[in-house]
Amino acid sequence: MLPSCSSAASLPSYCSRFRYNTFFVLLLVALVTGLAAGHSGTAVLDALRAGFGGTLEKIGLLILLGAALGAMLDRSHATVSLARFLVARTGASRTPLAVALVGYLVGLPIFCDSGFVVLSGLVLMLSRQTKGMHAMLVAGLAVTLFGVHCLAPPHPGISAAAGVLQVDLGAAMLCGALVAMPAIAVAWLWIRRQSSRPEWQSLEANIAPDAFVDNEAALPAPLLSFLPIAVPITLIALKSLAVFVPKDVLPGLLSWLEFMGDPVFALLCGLIISLFLFEKWDKTLVNTLLDSAIEKSGPILAITAAGGAFGAVIKLLDPGHAYGPLLSGSGLGLWAPFLLAFILKTAQGSSTVAVMTAASIMAPLLPALGLGSDTGHLLALMAMGSGSMCVSHANDSYFWVVSRFGQLPVNATLRVYSSATFWMGLTAFLSVWVLSMFI
Repeated sequence: MLPSCSSAASLPSYCSRFRYNTFFVLLLVALVTGLAAGHSGTAVLDALRAGFGGTLEKIGLLILLGAALGAMLDRSHATVSLARFLVARTGASRTPLAVALVGYLVGLPIFCDSGFVVLSGLVLMLSRQTKGMHAMLVAGLAVTLFGVHCLAPPHPGISAAAGVLQVDLGAAMLCGALVAMPAIAVAWLWIRRQSSRPEWQSLEANIAPDAFVDNEAALPAPLLSFLPIAVPITLIALKSLAVFVPKDVLPGLLSWLEFMGDPVFALLCGLIISLFLFEKWDKTLVNTLLDSAIEKSGPILAITAAGGAFGAVIKLLDPGHAYGPLLSGSGLGLWAPFLLAFILKTAQGSSTVAVMTAASIMAPLLPALGLGSDTGHLLALMAMGSGSMCVSHANDSYFWVVSRFGQLPVNATLRVYSSATFWMGLTAFLSVWVLSMFI
Protein backbone atom coordinates (compact mmCIF):
# COMPACT_ATOMS: atom_id res chain seq x y z
CA MET A 1 0.00 0.00 0.00
CA LEU A 2 2.99 2.35 0.30
CA PRO A 3 2.94 3.27 -3.40
CA SER A 4 -0.55 4.69 -2.99
CA CYS A 5 0.50 7.09 -0.27
CA SER A 6 3.65 8.26 -1.98
CA SER A 7 1.82 8.86 -5.25
CA ALA A 8 -1.01 10.72 -3.55
CA ALA A 9 1.42 12.85 -1.59
CA SER A 10 3.23 13.81 -4.79
CA LEU A 11 0.05 15.27 -6.35
CA PRO A 12 0.48 18.80 -4.94
CA SER A 13 4.06 19.07 -6.20
CA TYR A 14 3.05 18.05 -9.74
CA CYS A 15 0.31 20.70 -9.84
CA SER A 16 2.26 23.48 -8.14
CA ARG A 17 5.92 23.09 -9.09
CA PHE A 18 5.53 22.12 -12.74
CA ARG A 19 2.20 23.91 -13.41
CA TYR A 20 0.60 20.99 -15.22
CA ASN A 21 -3.15 20.92 -15.82
CA THR A 22 -4.86 19.75 -12.64
CA PHE A 23 -7.45 17.62 -14.43
CA PHE A 24 -4.91 15.46 -16.25
CA VAL A 25 -2.58 15.33 -13.25
CA LEU A 26 -5.40 13.90 -11.13
CA LEU A 27 -6.23 11.25 -13.73
CA LEU A 28 -2.62 10.24 -14.40
CA VAL A 29 -1.65 10.12 -10.73
CA ALA A 30 -4.75 8.01 -10.02
CA LEU A 31 -3.87 5.63 -12.85
CA VAL A 32 -0.22 5.31 -11.81
CA THR A 33 -1.19 4.88 -8.16
CA GLY A 34 -3.58 2.03 -8.91
CA LEU A 35 -1.13 0.22 -11.18
CA ALA A 36 1.78 0.72 -8.76
CA ALA A 37 -0.28 -0.86 -5.99
CA GLY A 38 -0.62 -4.05 -8.07
CA HIS A 39 -4.16 -3.77 -9.37
CA SER A 40 -5.00 -4.72 -12.95
CA GLY A 41 -5.39 -2.04 -15.56
CA THR A 42 -9.02 -2.99 -16.11
CA ALA A 43 -9.84 -2.65 -12.41
CA VAL A 44 -8.16 0.75 -12.20
CA LEU A 45 -9.95 2.05 -15.31
CA ASP A 46 -13.29 0.78 -14.01
CA ALA A 47 -12.67 2.63 -10.76
CA LEU A 48 -11.76 5.80 -12.66
CA ARG A 49 -14.95 5.68 -14.70
CA ALA A 50 -17.14 4.90 -11.71
CA GLY A 51 -15.61 7.67 -9.61
CA PHE A 52 -15.82 10.22 -12.41
CA GLY A 53 -19.47 9.51 -13.23
CA GLY A 54 -20.51 9.10 -9.60
CA THR A 55 -19.13 12.51 -8.67
CA LEU A 56 -20.96 14.23 -11.51
CA GLU A 57 -24.15 12.44 -10.49
CA LYS A 58 -23.91 13.76 -6.93
CA ILE A 59 -22.79 17.36 -7.41
CA GLY A 60 -22.95 18.21 -11.13
CA LEU A 61 -26.37 19.86 -11.02
CA LEU A 62 -25.51 21.63 -7.76
CA ILE A 63 -22.44 23.33 -9.25
CA LEU A 64 -24.23 24.26 -12.48
CA LEU A 65 -27.21 25.77 -10.68
CA GLY A 66 -24.98 27.60 -8.22
CA ALA A 67 -22.97 29.13 -11.07
CA ALA A 68 -26.17 30.13 -12.91
CA LEU A 69 -27.62 31.76 -9.79
CA GLY A 70 -24.37 33.65 -9.25
CA ALA A 71 -24.43 34.92 -12.84
CA MET A 72 -28.01 36.16 -12.43
CA LEU A 73 -27.24 37.98 -9.17
CA ASP A 74 -24.18 39.57 -10.73
CA ARG A 75 -25.72 40.77 -14.01
CA SER A 76 -28.92 42.06 -12.39
CA HIS A 77 -26.82 44.09 -9.89
CA ALA A 78 -28.64 42.40 -7.02
CA THR A 79 -25.34 42.19 -5.15
CA VAL A 80 -24.86 45.97 -5.47
CA SER A 81 -28.42 46.61 -4.30
CA LEU A 82 -27.98 44.34 -1.29
CA ALA A 83 -24.61 45.89 -0.47
CA ARG A 84 -25.89 49.45 -0.62
CA PHE A 85 -28.88 48.56 1.53
CA LEU A 86 -26.68 47.06 4.27
CA VAL A 87 -24.14 49.89 4.14
CA ALA A 88 -26.93 52.46 4.47
CA ARG A 89 -28.41 50.64 7.46
CA THR A 90 -25.16 50.10 9.37
CA GLY A 91 -23.79 53.64 8.88
CA ALA A 92 -20.31 54.87 7.98
CA SER A 93 -18.86 54.01 11.40
CA ARG A 94 -19.80 50.37 10.90
CA THR A 95 -18.66 49.99 7.31
CA PRO A 96 -16.56 46.88 8.12
CA LEU A 97 -19.66 45.18 9.55
CA ALA A 98 -21.61 45.98 6.39
CA VAL A 99 -18.82 44.58 4.20
CA ALA A 100 -18.75 41.40 6.30
CA LEU A 101 -22.52 40.93 5.97
CA VAL A 102 -22.39 41.56 2.23
CA GLY A 103 -19.52 39.12 1.75
CA TYR A 104 -21.25 36.42 3.78
CA LEU A 105 -24.60 36.67 2.00
CA VAL A 106 -23.14 37.04 -1.50
CA GLY A 107 -20.59 34.30 -0.80
CA LEU A 108 -23.24 31.66 -0.11
CA PRO A 109 -24.22 31.19 -3.79
CA ILE A 110 -21.27 32.87 -5.58
CA PHE A 111 -17.71 31.51 -5.84
CA CYS A 112 -15.21 33.58 -3.86
CA ASP A 113 -13.16 34.86 -6.80
CA SER A 114 -16.26 35.90 -8.76
CA GLY A 115 -17.80 37.46 -5.67
CA PHE A 116 -14.67 39.48 -4.95
CA VAL A 117 -14.48 40.80 -8.50
CA VAL A 118 -18.17 41.77 -8.37
CA LEU A 119 -17.87 43.56 -5.02
CA SER A 120 -14.38 45.04 -5.40
CA GLY A 121 -15.78 48.26 -6.90
CA LEU A 122 -18.03 48.78 -3.90
CA VAL A 123 -15.18 48.17 -1.45
CA LEU A 124 -12.86 50.56 -3.29
CA MET A 125 -15.57 53.20 -3.18
CA LEU A 126 -16.06 52.66 0.57
CA SER A 127 -12.32 52.85 1.18
CA ARG A 128 -12.29 56.31 -0.43
CA GLN A 129 -14.99 57.42 1.98
CA THR A 130 -13.35 55.92 5.09
CA LYS A 131 -9.71 56.97 5.32
CA GLY A 132 -7.21 54.46 6.68
CA MET A 133 -9.47 51.41 6.21
CA HIS A 134 -8.52 50.29 2.71
CA ALA A 135 -6.49 47.22 3.74
CA MET A 136 -9.05 46.21 6.35
CA LEU A 137 -12.02 46.43 4.00
CA VAL A 138 -10.33 44.60 1.11
CA ALA A 139 -8.87 41.81 3.24
CA GLY A 140 -12.08 41.59 5.28
CA LEU A 141 -14.20 41.04 2.18
CA ALA A 142 -11.67 38.49 0.91
CA VAL A 143 -11.73 36.30 4.04
CA THR A 144 -15.52 36.49 4.35
CA LEU A 145 -16.05 35.20 0.82
CA PHE A 146 -13.24 32.66 1.24
CA GLY A 147 -14.60 31.24 4.50
CA VAL A 148 -18.02 30.41 3.06
CA HIS A 149 -16.41 29.11 -0.15
CA CYS A 150 -14.30 26.55 1.73
CA LEU A 151 -17.04 25.29 4.06
CA ALA A 152 -20.47 25.41 2.41
CA PRO A 153 -21.88 23.81 -0.76
CA PRO A 154 -22.67 24.57 -3.58
CA HIS A 155 -19.00 25.54 -3.83
CA PRO A 156 -17.20 22.83 -5.80
CA GLY A 157 -14.49 21.56 -3.45
CA ILE A 158 -16.59 21.03 -0.36
CA SER A 159 -19.46 19.70 -2.51
CA ALA A 160 -17.20 17.09 -4.10
CA ALA A 161 -15.78 16.13 -0.72
CA ALA A 162 -19.32 15.73 0.64
CA GLY A 163 -20.05 13.37 -2.24
CA VAL A 164 -16.95 11.31 -1.50
CA LEU A 165 -17.87 11.04 2.19
CA GLN A 166 -21.58 10.54 1.41
CA VAL A 167 -22.60 13.51 3.55
CA ASP A 168 -26.06 15.00 3.04
CA LEU A 169 -25.54 18.22 1.07
CA GLY A 170 -28.26 20.07 2.95
CA ALA A 171 -26.65 19.28 6.30
CA ALA A 172 -23.26 20.28 4.88
CA MET A 173 -24.62 23.64 3.68
CA LEU A 174 -26.15 24.52 7.03
CA CYS A 175 -23.24 23.28 9.12
CA GLY A 176 -20.69 24.97 6.87
CA ALA A 177 -22.55 28.28 6.96
CA LEU A 178 -22.61 28.13 10.78
CA VAL A 179 -18.98 27.06 11.24
CA ALA A 180 -17.87 29.88 8.94
CA MET A 181 -19.27 32.54 11.29
CA PRO A 182 -16.77 32.31 14.19
CA ALA A 183 -13.94 31.76 11.71
CA ILE A 184 -14.81 34.95 9.84
CA ALA A 185 -15.19 36.88 13.11
CA VAL A 186 -11.70 35.90 14.30
CA ALA A 187 -10.21 36.67 10.89
CA TRP A 188 -11.78 40.14 10.97
CA LEU A 189 -10.33 40.83 14.43
CA TRP A 190 -6.90 39.78 13.19
CA ILE A 191 -7.23 41.94 10.07
CA ARG A 192 -8.28 44.94 12.14
CA ARG A 193 -5.18 44.53 14.29
CA GLN A 194 -2.83 44.05 11.34
CA SER A 195 -4.28 46.86 9.23
CA SER A 196 -3.91 49.35 12.09
CA ARG A 197 -0.17 49.58 11.38
CA PRO A 198 0.85 52.94 9.87
CA GLU A 199 2.25 51.41 6.67
CA TRP A 200 -1.12 49.79 5.87
CA GLN A 201 -3.30 52.71 7.01
CA SER A 202 -1.69 54.94 4.39
CA LEU A 203 -2.96 52.75 1.52
CA GLU A 204 -5.71 54.22 -0.66
CA ALA A 205 -7.81 53.07 -3.59
CA ASN A 206 -6.64 54.45 -6.92
CA ILE A 207 -10.04 55.39 -8.37
CA ALA A 208 -11.88 58.58 -9.14
CA PRO A 209 -14.33 59.65 -6.40
CA ASP A 210 -17.29 59.23 -8.75
CA ALA A 211 -16.07 56.03 -10.46
CA PHE A 212 -18.67 53.81 -8.84
CA VAL A 213 -21.96 55.52 -9.46
CA ASP A 214 -24.99 53.61 -10.68
CA ASN A 215 -28.54 54.70 -11.30
CA GLU A 216 -30.36 53.79 -8.09
CA ALA A 217 -33.59 53.35 -10.01
CA ALA A 218 -31.98 50.65 -12.16
CA LEU A 219 -31.12 48.49 -9.17
CA PRO A 220 -33.57 45.81 -8.02
CA ALA A 221 -35.23 46.22 -4.64
CA PRO A 222 -33.10 44.98 -1.72
CA LEU A 223 -35.78 42.51 -0.56
CA LEU A 224 -36.10 41.01 -4.02
CA SER A 225 -32.30 40.87 -4.26
CA PHE A 226 -32.17 38.87 -1.02
CA LEU A 227 -34.90 36.36 -1.90
CA PRO A 228 -32.84 34.22 -4.36
CA ILE A 229 -30.40 33.62 -1.51
CA ALA A 230 -32.85 33.36 1.39
CA VAL A 231 -35.40 31.01 -0.21
CA PRO A 232 -32.97 28.14 -0.99
CA ILE A 233 -31.42 28.37 2.49
CA THR A 234 -34.85 28.36 4.14
CA LEU A 235 -36.03 25.33 2.14
CA ILE A 236 -32.87 23.38 2.96
CA ALA A 237 -33.15 24.30 6.64
CA LEU A 238 -36.78 23.18 6.80
CA LYS A 239 -35.89 19.84 5.26
CA SER A 240 -33.02 19.32 7.71
CA LEU A 241 -35.26 20.11 10.67
CA ALA A 242 -38.01 17.82 9.38
CA VAL A 243 -35.60 14.94 8.85
CA PHE A 244 -34.13 15.51 12.31
CA VAL A 245 -37.55 15.16 14.00
CA PRO A 246 -39.57 13.05 11.50
CA LYS A 247 -42.04 11.82 14.13
CA ASP A 248 -43.30 15.37 14.67
CA VAL A 249 -44.02 15.93 10.97
CA LEU A 250 -46.97 14.53 9.01
CA PRO A 251 -45.84 11.86 6.49
CA GLY A 252 -47.26 13.73 3.51
CA LEU A 253 -45.66 17.01 4.60
CA LEU A 254 -42.36 15.26 5.28
CA SER A 255 -42.16 13.92 1.73
CA TRP A 256 -42.85 17.39 0.33
CA LEU A 257 -40.23 19.00 2.57
CA GLU A 258 -37.68 16.36 1.55
CA PHE A 259 -38.37 17.19 -2.10
CA MET A 260 -38.46 20.99 -1.78
CA GLY A 261 -35.49 21.05 0.58
CA ASP A 262 -33.23 19.09 -1.72
CA PRO A 263 -30.33 21.46 -2.59
CA VAL A 264 -30.90 20.98 -6.32
CA PHE A 265 -34.57 21.97 -6.14
CA ALA A 266 -33.85 24.74 -3.64
CA LEU A 267 -31.22 26.31 -5.90
CA LEU A 268 -33.54 25.93 -8.86
CA CYS A 269 -36.15 27.93 -6.94
CA GLY A 270 -33.58 30.63 -6.25
CA LEU A 271 -32.67 30.69 -9.94
CA ILE A 272 -36.31 31.13 -10.97
CA ILE A 273 -36.79 33.95 -8.45
CA SER A 274 -33.66 35.66 -9.81
CA LEU A 275 -35.37 36.03 -13.20
CA PHE A 276 -37.62 38.68 -11.61
CA LEU A 277 -34.58 40.79 -10.72
CA PHE A 278 -34.43 42.12 -14.27
CA GLU A 279 -36.53 45.17 -15.04
CA LYS A 280 -37.39 43.86 -18.50
CA TRP A 281 -37.59 40.24 -19.61
CA ASP A 282 -34.89 39.66 -22.21
CA LYS A 283 -34.72 36.07 -23.45
CA THR A 284 -31.43 36.68 -25.24
CA LEU A 285 -29.78 38.08 -22.10
CA VAL A 286 -31.02 35.21 -19.90
CA ASN A 287 -29.82 32.62 -22.41
CA THR A 288 -26.45 34.36 -22.63
CA LEU A 289 -26.07 34.33 -18.85
CA LEU A 290 -27.05 30.67 -18.57
CA ASP A 291 -24.71 29.71 -21.41
CA SER A 292 -21.90 31.63 -19.71
CA ALA A 293 -22.56 29.86 -16.40
CA ILE A 294 -22.42 26.47 -18.09
CA GLU A 295 -19.17 27.35 -19.87
CA LYS A 296 -17.56 28.57 -16.64
CA SER A 297 -18.73 25.46 -14.80
CA GLY A 298 -17.12 23.12 -17.34
CA PRO A 299 -13.56 23.27 -15.99
CA ILE A 300 -14.82 23.10 -12.40
CA LEU A 301 -16.96 20.04 -13.16
CA ALA A 302 -14.04 18.37 -14.93
CA ILE A 303 -11.65 18.88 -12.02
CA THR A 304 -14.15 17.80 -9.36
CA ALA A 305 -15.08 14.70 -11.37
CA ALA A 306 -11.38 13.88 -11.81
CA GLY A 307 -11.03 14.24 -8.05
CA GLY A 308 -13.87 11.74 -7.67
CA ALA A 309 -12.05 9.35 -10.00
CA PHE A 310 -8.89 9.75 -7.92
CA GLY A 311 -10.90 9.02 -4.80
CA ALA A 312 -12.36 5.85 -6.32
CA VAL A 313 -8.85 4.55 -7.01
CA ILE A 314 -7.78 5.36 -3.45
CA LYS A 315 -10.80 3.44 -2.20
CA LEU A 316 -9.81 0.50 -4.43
CA LEU A 317 -6.44 0.35 -2.64
CA ASP A 318 -8.18 -0.11 0.73
CA PRO A 319 -5.82 2.07 2.81
CA GLY A 320 -8.04 1.49 5.83
CA HIS A 321 -6.79 -2.09 6.01
CA ALA A 322 -3.13 -1.01 5.97
CA TYR A 323 -3.26 2.12 8.10
CA GLY A 324 -6.43 1.65 10.13
CA PRO A 325 -4.74 -0.10 13.08
CA LEU A 326 -2.07 2.60 13.20
CA LEU A 327 -4.60 5.44 13.20
CA SER A 328 -6.98 3.78 15.64
CA GLY A 329 -4.39 4.08 18.38
CA SER A 330 -3.10 7.50 17.40
CA GLY A 331 -5.82 9.56 19.06
CA LEU A 332 -5.73 12.05 16.18
CA GLY A 333 -9.47 12.00 15.51
CA LEU A 334 -10.51 15.17 13.67
CA TRP A 335 -6.93 16.42 13.60
CA ALA A 336 -6.01 13.92 10.85
CA PRO A 337 -8.40 15.22 8.14
CA PHE A 338 -7.71 18.82 9.15
CA LEU A 339 -3.92 18.50 8.98
CA LEU A 340 -3.99 16.60 5.69
CA ALA A 341 -6.12 19.30 4.01
CA PHE A 342 -3.90 21.96 5.61
CA ILE A 343 -0.75 20.43 4.09
CA LEU A 344 -2.32 19.94 0.67
CA LYS A 345 -3.69 23.50 0.57
CA THR A 346 -0.41 25.13 1.58
CA ALA A 347 1.59 22.97 -0.83
CA GLN A 348 -0.36 23.46 -4.06
CA GLY A 349 -2.67 26.45 -3.51
CA SER A 350 -6.10 25.21 -4.59
CA SER A 351 -8.65 24.77 -1.80
CA THR A 352 -10.80 22.69 -4.16
CA VAL A 353 -8.01 20.21 -4.91
CA ALA A 354 -6.94 20.15 -1.25
CA VAL A 355 -10.33 19.21 0.19
CA MET A 356 -11.15 16.75 -2.62
CA THR A 357 -7.82 14.95 -2.26
CA ALA A 358 -8.07 14.91 1.53
CA ALA A 359 -11.56 13.43 1.35
CA SER A 360 -10.44 10.74 -1.09
CA ILE A 361 -7.53 9.69 1.11
CA MET A 362 -9.36 9.92 4.45
CA ALA A 363 -12.71 8.35 3.51
CA PRO A 364 -11.59 4.73 4.12
CA LEU A 365 -9.71 5.74 7.28
CA LEU A 366 -12.53 7.53 9.11
CA PRO A 367 -13.83 4.45 10.97
CA ALA A 368 -10.35 3.90 12.44
CA LEU A 369 -10.38 7.51 13.64
CA GLY A 370 -13.74 7.06 15.35
CA LEU A 371 -15.54 9.04 12.65
CA GLY A 372 -17.37 6.24 10.88
CA SER A 373 -20.93 7.44 11.62
CA ASP A 374 -22.93 9.91 9.53
CA THR A 375 -22.21 12.60 12.12
CA GLY A 376 -18.53 11.66 12.10
CA HIS A 377 -18.42 12.04 8.32
CA LEU A 378 -20.02 15.50 8.56
CA LEU A 379 -17.54 16.61 11.22
CA ALA A 380 -14.63 15.23 9.19
CA LEU A 381 -15.90 17.14 6.15
CA MET A 382 -15.97 20.38 8.14
CA ALA A 383 -12.47 19.67 9.47
CA MET A 384 -11.19 19.21 5.91
CA GLY A 385 -12.92 22.41 4.81
CA SER A 386 -11.23 24.22 7.69
CA GLY A 387 -7.85 22.83 6.65
CA SER A 388 -8.42 23.90 3.05
CA MET A 389 -8.36 27.55 4.20
CA CYS A 390 -4.80 27.32 5.50
CA VAL A 391 -2.93 29.08 4.06
CA SER A 392 -3.94 31.16 1.03
CA HIS A 393 -0.71 32.66 -0.29
CA ALA A 394 1.14 33.27 -3.57
CA ASN A 395 0.40 29.84 -5.10
CA ASP A 396 -3.36 30.42 -4.76
CA SER A 397 -5.06 32.16 -7.70
CA TYR A 398 -7.53 33.81 -5.30
CA PHE A 399 -4.59 35.52 -3.56
CA TRP A 400 -3.81 37.37 -6.80
CA VAL A 401 -7.47 38.25 -7.36
CA VAL A 402 -7.51 39.91 -3.93
CA SER A 403 -4.22 41.70 -4.52
CA ARG A 404 -4.97 43.01 -8.01
CA PHE A 405 -8.69 43.81 -7.84
CA GLY A 406 -8.39 45.05 -4.26
CA GLN A 407 -5.36 47.21 -5.11
CA LEU A 408 -3.32 45.77 -2.24
CA PRO A 409 0.47 45.47 -2.57
CA VAL A 410 1.72 41.88 -2.42
CA ASN A 411 3.44 42.38 0.94
CA ALA A 412 0.25 43.83 2.41
CA THR A 413 -1.81 40.96 1.01
CA LEU A 414 0.56 38.45 2.60
CA ARG A 415 0.73 40.21 5.96
CA VAL A 416 -2.95 41.08 6.30
CA TYR A 417 -4.95 38.59 4.20
CA SER A 418 -2.77 35.43 4.10
CA SER A 419 -2.02 35.50 7.82
CA ALA A 420 -5.75 35.88 8.52
CA THR A 421 -6.55 32.69 6.58
CA PHE A 422 -4.39 30.71 9.02
CA TRP A 423 -6.33 31.95 12.04
CA MET A 424 -9.61 31.54 10.19
CA GLY A 425 -8.92 27.89 9.35
CA LEU A 426 -7.73 27.13 12.88
CA THR A 427 -10.80 28.80 14.42
CA ALA A 428 -13.12 26.90 12.08
CA PHE A 429 -11.47 23.63 13.10
CA LEU A 430 -11.71 24.43 16.81
CA SER A 431 -15.40 25.22 16.29
CA VAL A 432 -15.87 21.81 14.67
CA TRP A 433 -13.97 20.15 17.53
CA VAL A 434 -16.21 21.85 20.11
CA LEU A 435 -19.28 20.90 18.06
CA SER A 436 -18.16 17.25 18.12
CA MET A 437 -18.59 17.22 21.90
CA PHE A 438 -22.30 17.94 21.63
CA ILE A 439 -23.50 15.96 18.61
